[in-house]
Amino acid sequence: MIRICNLAKYYETGAPALTNINLNVSKGEFVYITGPSGAGKSTLLRLLFCGTSPTRGQILVNGRNITRMSASQIPYLRRQLGVVFQDFKLIQTRTLMENVAFPLEVQGIRRQEVAKRVFRALQMVKLEKYLKKYPLEISGGEQQRVAIARALVTDPLVLLADEPTGNLDDQTTLEIMELFKSANARGTTVIMATHNLELIRRHPRRVVVLKGGKIVEDHDTPLSMTASAGQVERSLDS
Repeated sequence: MIRICNLAKYYETGAPALTNINLNVSKGEFVYITGPSGAGKSTLLRLLFCGTSPTRGQILVNGRNITRMSASQIPYLRRQLGVVFQDFKLIQTRTLMENVAFPLEVQGIRRQEVAKRVFRALQMVKLEKYLKKYPLEISGGEQQRVAIARALVTDPLVLLADEPTGNLDDQTTLEIMELFKSANARGTTVIMATHNLELIRRHPRRVVVLKGGKIVEDHDTPLSMTASAGQVERSLDS
């Protein structure tokens, strides 16, 4: 599904954000990308949806080399991706229904079908009663759930989530993780950046550890709850 080869990204100053990244993610996998602040987690996700360009290396998504895509081809790639940003990126002047409908409208889906799918998506995140509310009229946790509904409404091949549970309470975090696990069970490949080792402990999956812009560990099979977080902690401390 995703193959990353010899990937590097340098800042304009010449400082490395990522160096020598080699990573394969199979269809239907659920992978955590973890590491300390500044390790390169968000940069890696931005590269995967062409939010920025690599300095060198290749990224193949579903067999296509996205590093060679023209600007006009990128929107077609993004139709296969669902992205959950740390800061939500909801359109404040649009209702929740309009926010979730946006990626379907871009794809040219019929209005009647859009309405059905948006309602189901908001129902999935328990916000169907707030269809006509605006983002600033609901809580931060509710805004995050809207962002997740928007990411999942297209049934994406790949879901990219950047710190989706940051600053959320335990109950909301649990609800969000259940949504991701449900999408994964339906066949969506999930790549989630997080620094929350307790979350990894409670919901063990494959863990890729970044440190200083490099992959320092790749636990390519789900570890036990104790081993997963414990080995990651040792990787970050070393």
